[in-house]
Amino acid sequence: MGREETVISQLAELYESYGYSYYKVSRFEEYDLYARNRNFLSGGQILTFNDADGRLMALKPDVTLSIVKNTKDDEGMKKIYYKENVYRVPRSGSGFKEIMQSGLECIGDIDRYATGEVIMLAASSLESVSSEYILDISHIGITAGILEGTDDETADAILKAMSEKNAPMLEKICEKDRLPQEKKQLLEQLIRLYEPIGTGIERLKNMELPKECREAVTELEELCDVLKLYGIDKNIYLDFSIICDTDYYNGIFFKGFIAGIAESVLSGGRYDNLMRRMGKKSGAIGFAVYLNQLENLEAKTDRYDADVLITYSEGSDMKKIIEAAGSCIAAGKSVRVQKNRGARTKEVIEIGADN
Repeated sequence: MGREETVISQLAELYESYGYSYYKVSRFEEYDLYARNRNFLSGGQILTFNDADGRLMALKPDVTLSIVKNTKDDEGMKKIYYKENVYRVPRSGSGFKEIMQSGLECIGDIDRYATGEVIMLAASSLESVSSEYILDISHIGITAGILEGTDDETADAILKAMSEKNAPMLEKICEKDRLPQEKKQLLEQLIRLYEPIGTGIERLKNMELPKECREAVTELEELCDVLKLYGIDKNIYLDFSIICDTDYYNGIFFKGFIAGIAESVLSGGRYDNLMRRMGKKSGAIGFAVYLNQLENLEAKTDRYDADVLITYSEGSDMKKIIEAAGSCIAAGKSVRVQKNRGARTKEVIEIGADN
């Protein structure tokens, strides 16, 4: 089993242990679904084709939109996970990529427990890949509260500078557009804030934030308390360079990183605004794990085909081969059985013709 398949299996087991049910979506949807929500998508062009009835269809570039489209408000709390291929054309326009994603969605009445559980599962998903992970968390309500009353063009430029952690550019924008000094000072503090979530929240509380930010700070505090109960707060950092589209997302937003991979391997957040755009009343939070990024992970330890290699010769006793394999599996070890060597394993058991 390859690394990607192993991770998919581990994630499925993790999600099912918390009551999330497997959800299968169609390989394609009507193109209009993606055209109306293009800014929600992280890729470039969309692969399209005409079906037998002449409808313009698209190979799905995203899973969440399909799930939301098929969700009914009267279903109560919906907890589902998926493992799906998505199809994307790079912005360069050369070829297309088939990308395996795994993730989950929690749809319904989203309270602090539901939020904490989803973020705990996001952190646990990263840990299933590597113990060297970081989950960066932001809250849209903080930046939105500070930028309240700022014109859209200036706000967009400020958010771009924040996302790039470009403090000199932020200062230039604030001076050029004559942003009030108190807003400028808060944004300068925010762009430099990168702390474990507990100490980061204390820093936030010591800032003279406007009243529009209070609810967001309280939500972050409550989340931190839940994460401490799970014992995972040390790998979770507060980072307001994590920016998302407020037409779709609201509240908590997060991205996950693994040592050795430059790009994020996980992203998610609260997306009630997307639900409203698609005519749904429920709340929602979820995330996706980009399994294609694992190709970029440089292994720090030797890779093995199995824990134990059992070799045998032409006249070996079949019963002894099967019993040896069964004993290893019962001991929690993976086994590869073949005539010759040539596999990378931690142990080798040889069963000859005269054993």
